[in-house]
Amino acid sequence: MEEGEVDTIGEEWVEPTQIRLSDVELPFKLEDRNPRLASIDSLLQEYVFHGKMITLQWGVTEALILGVGSLSIILGAWDLGIGEISSGGDYNRWGLYGDDAGFLHVNDFSLMLALLSLMAWIGLFGLLWTRFPLMRESLVFMTIATFVVQVGYIISHSSASDFPFGADVSNWAGVGLANLILIFLSVVVVHKAVIETRDVHVEERHSHPDPRVVQKAWHDHSLKAWSVNLGVWMLFLNLYSWAGTHAVSPRPPIENDMTLYIAMYVIFGILSLAIWVHVLWYPQFMLGAAEDRIQSVRAREVAGEFVPVKSDRRQGACPICGIDSAAVKNKDGSIEIPCPDCDGNGAPGAACANCNATIPARISCRGCGSSTTVISHFSRAEAW
Repeated sequence: MEEGEVDTIGEEWVEPTQIRLSDVELPFKLEDRNPRLASIDSLLQEYVFHGKMITLQWGVTEALILGVGSLSIILGAWDLGIGEISSGGDYNRWGLYGDDAGFLHVNDFSLMLALLSLMAWIGLFGLLWTRFPLMRESLVFMTIATFVVQVGYIISHSSASDFPFGADVSNWAGVGLANLILIFLSVVVVHKAVIETRDVHVEERHSHPDPRVVQKAWHDHSLKAWSVNLGVWMLFLNLYSWAGTHAVSPRPPIENDMTLYIAMYVIFGILSLAIWVHVLWYPQFMLGAAEDRIQSVRAREVAGEFVPVKSDRRQGACPICGIDSAAVKNKDGSIEIPCPDCDGNGAPGAACANCNATIPARISCRGCGSSTTVISHFSRAEAW
């Protein structure tokens, strides 16, 4: 990628900027105090870069997503003084269908708020689906995980209303199973797909004979801050699911003031929503120019797509006929070809380590005889 270019998709994403991750400078470095803190500096640099990109990329749509999502959370938690939620309702009535269904015997205003909240949640999902097309599969998995975690806390609170206080091992079954599903869908499925898509993207789109350029490309496509935010989203999801369930878990009439738990539910719910938007946005922003689904390597292999093989050395191939050539790319991105004057080798345009002759920048194919640039022997037209 040339300097000044930003991976984007669609005209609405395009906003020319020369800011790249490697261009961001921190006002201070913890590494100067202790070299072991260099990893923290790297993480802080990514967060500063993310913040700059958010100010440039986020607009009306993202504000609408956050507004609709916050509204859906508030409408579902606050009964406007009606007392249906704060009193605990009638626990003898439950269900959605039938004459005695609890859903049909709630206060009319509470029912209206519940339906408005449901409509807002559907609208939120629709906005996320439209705004982040590359992350649609991940959006579905993360939505399922969100629902499962909330159901897990409901199950645990149903047998221990003050969960986790005073709960025994069996009461943890709902939350434990829900979090196992959350970890699987978020880490094993979503995180792995994004990381491996990034790997394929860098290896194919940022191949270069200069290993320093390749190293910079890997740095610019770092996902450490994104990975941390995915973990924070999982934590906040648990906190707001617990607070929301805990606020209505006591058997009615609820005599204690549950305002603190409702406030926690709203606060952590909105925070988890904001982080969720970031988790969906950043891979879309970074990999958008690929115009392809974000998938794991295994999913690409099943779909019959080309996946570059990770190895210490990669054999080049003629771009005309596909026959293996004498060019070899090392793991660090450097390319070597045999010297035409001796048994040595070296990088194209550099001096041979044995005879000091200049290594040519073009190579002739032993099959079709075509003379092509060395870098073209590591390009794949079918890859994104």
